[in-house]
Amino acid sequence: GLGDVYKRQRDNRPPFNGERFLTDRELSGMLKISRRCLQDYRDQGRIPYIQLGGKILYRQSDIEKLLEENYHAALV
Repeated sequence: GLGDVYKRQRDNRPPFNGERFLTDRELSGMLKISRRCLQDYRDQGRIPYIQLGGKILYRQSDIEKLLEENYHAALV
């Protein structure tokens, strides 16, 4: 299941300085949006990222913060 996928990712990739990084492919899969859409977000400065050579990485903490900031609670 999904838990196994996360566990595998955790086991394969030790955190760097306690920080976990996501690739473009991983993040687009997690958020269910296209990589083209992620590129637009980067171009618009809406999403923080790191570029190393041709590779794009996102800090998991940045993404979590972004999602929290954009969270809209249901009006009960």
